Amino acid sequence: MTAELNLSNLSPAQSRKSRKRVGRGQGSGKGRYSGRGLKGQKSRAGSHKMRAGFEGGQMPLAMRLPKLRGSTSKDAMPVGPFRTETQPVNVRDLERFDAGSDVTPELMLAEGLVSNNRVDIKVLGDGELTKKLTVTAHRFSAGAKEKIEKAGGKVVCLRESVVKTSHKKRAKAKPAPSEEKAPAEAPADEPEE
Repeated sequence: MTAELNLSNLSPAQSRKSRKRVGRGQGSGKGRYSGRGLKGQKSRAGSHKMRAGFEGGQMPLAMRLPKLRGSTSKDAMPVGPFRTETQPVNVRDLERFDAGSDVTPELMLAEGLVSNNRVDIKVLGDGELTKKLTVTAHRFSAGAKEKIEKAGGKVVCLRESVVKTSHKKRAKAKPAPSEEKAPAEAPADEPEE
């Protein structure tokens, strides 16, 4: 049993490490330049508080590398403010539900197929489905839709399908031809008197 704790037997938990006392003269071993060496950025005050990635004024790596084109456009998803992440659920995962049941995002969350209902759910076509199910999700791949309907089921899409067009197709698309105006008829010459 340990002795009773009182002021006479108090001791620190661990021995204190002596602090390096710099700038106390040449005899201390850490005088003059105080271990910082001669001149330069790292000899100055505040020199060790540079932000991450700072390269001393040289063009930093993040600026030297090429960027994703159109990082703030809808075509560049999931980069930028138009982020459209989805949670994948494969067709094989739907096999656990009873035939004829209505598979909703809430049911998928209860079964642990998705982690939350704040992010869209996309059903993908990996695996096989043998049961007739009504599947409700935000998006469906073409293969998943085909397999669910082939098994006699039905798909209910919570989001409108997005048709992606490339930049080249947009550039080639011509505006609708404007209605050509018929040339105005010249006024008939009045007979001379």
